Amino acid sequence: MVRELAPQDQTGSYSRPKYSFDEKIGSPRFPVAPGRYHVYVGNACPWCHRVLLTLALTGLDRHISVGYLSDIPEQATRGGWVFDRPDPVTGAKDLWEVYDKISPGFRGRCTAPLLIDKQTKRPVSNESSSIVRMLGQMHLPGCTGVDLYPQQLQQQIDALNEKVYRAINNGVYRAGFATSQAGYDAAVNEMHDLMQQLDQQLGTTRFLLGDKFTEADLRLFPTICRFDAVYAGIFRCGRRRVADYPNLQAWMRDVWQIQMPGGGLQVPDTVDIDGCRRSYYTNLFPLNPSGIIASGPTAADLQVNKPAGRGNSSLEDVCYMRPVAATTIVAVGGS
Repeated sequence: MVRELAPQDQTGSYSRPKYSFDEKIGSPRFPVAPGRYHVYVGNACPWCHRVLLTLALTGLDRHISVGYLSDIPEQATRGGWVFDRPDPVTGAKDLWEVYDKISPGFRGRCTAPLLIDKQTKRPVSNESSSIVRMLGQMHLPGCTGVDLYPQQLQQQIDALNEKVYRAINNGVYRAGFATSQAGYDAAVNEMHDLMQQLDQQLGTTRFLLGDKFTEADLRLFPTICRFDAVYAGIFRCGRRRVADYPNLQAWMRDVWQIQMPGGGLQVPDTVDIDGCRRSYYTNLFPLNPSGIIASGPTAADLQVNKPAGRGNSSLEDVCYMRPVAATTIVAVGGS
């Protein structure tokens, strides 16, 4: 049954499929413009979470609208994601219908996140890494000026992203969806080896690549904040919990407590951890046939609001910032 839920390679290891759309905002087809784009996300999904974090940190939540999906497979035509009420952008009742409207006859995987152009009703991208990178480099009036991908760290960010993706971001799925002992053991060993390395690194620096938050931190956070509540249990990743890595746990709290200016989207607004736990335990039937939801750890148990003790939480102190003049030039030039 797990093979039907998640594709496998010949060794019984989970193999994540490729994505269908990977265009760029800022190209001739998709110019930078306020209010033009819309992104669909679901709470349980860590790939969606990284996109919401990018909107929050950059202040683009003022310019890009968000459609929130519910994961109710029995109500979905295909893919599991539905709307609580018809989508105001396309009129669709579920994500499959959105795909069909923006790409008629589409037969690929109906995944979130999905970024679309509201004006032309065309898909931009459903690849979360590409969406994060393009939004991180997109500037419009009123944005924060945060630079998640500073030039001097780009090679280091790319290298760490690749390691974190394989061992941790995708590693929890490789463990949870493995259909062989060898595939599972390899995933869990690689995962905890890297978590141990990151814990040691975070004992000497505030963030993964120094004392400022970068795209590398953003891409790790959605998996780590779900780890003890979800992946340690249902995906059998709990040989050690985040709570057993003291520096990684403090880093998680530090990121949770970053303060965005102006009353916009905050980190706690980007995820409902208890909702994630309910979703995974009720929707992954092959892994949990009874549908019984683990009683915890809850968001309260994780003590995400406990002082991290790692420094000031204001955005200007936490992140690299672009010069004001450079941000203005890009914003005006792209409008």
